[in-house]
Amino acid sequence: MIGRTTMSDEITKEPVGLIGLGLVGSEIAKRLLQDHHCVVGYDIDSSRCNELKKIGVKIQHSPAEIANMANRIVLSLPDSTVVRHVIFGEDGILSQATPHTLIIDTTTGDPDSVEAMAKQMQSRSCAYVDACIAGSSRHVAEGRAVVIAGGSHADLARCSDILNSFAKPIFHMGPCGKGSQAKLVVNLVLGLHRLVLSEGLLLAEALQLDLPNVMELLKSGVSYSRVMDTKGEKMLKRDFQPEARMAQHLKDVNLILQLGQKVGVRLTVSELHQQLLQTGVESGMGELDNSAIFEVLRNCSMD
Repeated sequence: MIGRTTMSDEITKEPVGLIGLGLVGSEIAKRLLQDHHCVVGYDIDSSRCNELKKIGVKIQHSPAEIANMANRIVLSLPDSTVVRHVIFGEDGILSQATPHTLIIDTTTGDPDSVEAMAKQMQSRSCAYVDACIAGSSRHVAEGRAVVIAGGSHADLARCSDILNSFAKPIFHMGPCGKGSQAKLVVNLVLGLHRLVLSEGLLLAEALQLDLPNVMELLKSGVSYSRVMDTKGEKMLKRDFQPEARMAQHLKDVNLILQLGQKVGVRLTVSELHQQLLQTGVESGMGELDNSAIFEVLRNCSMD
């Protein structure tokens, strides 16, 4: 197996723009640098910019400056409202876009907004791919995130080297917007796995069972879920240092419920999940890891 390159190796590839240098964006930047890409980055948080500048990201002062330097631009942003502002707002990407501009939007966003933005970009002869990431910042850092993409085959091929820096496999779900729809399906199932695991551990705790032993029991049989590998230890140790924040998942569940309503499907369990996440955020847990849903359930059980 050929080893990965280091950030100190010579950079030989064309610049890649990266807007949004938070938990996920910062790890994308590191992976791109390891693959010899020149990364030009922007974030409204200057402390994030300063940290990434130390490892070789060339920091710019606006989305427009990013678009002036890079044809391919990755977005890692909180939601579709922010994405729209970054693309179409003052000093946005579109002000400096060319027919070579390709936006690679990794944001978990509103599928309708994604589709509308893609059409607006296409009307300006620019390209757009929704390339949603399934996995946390840790999965990105390890190069084993999953990308769920919507867009044309040609546009996806143009950015495959970027996506392969931090993700394998890549699922192409159809035209723009379909990646975002499929990502919400994934997040629905994933979030409920965390919720169910939390409730099982809560009962085991009340029964005074040995929780590490219970976790191994759950992993060994038909109840197994990969969530037990990624979040089980965090729940057992009460380690809620964020890899993916609870507030972000509440945003995702709100989008999931909106999507269900649009297509006429009532998502009963997700409605309960939304209430519990809202309780967690309102009690000050929004910036904690989404595995802190375990603490939300514990607090509710004591009421």
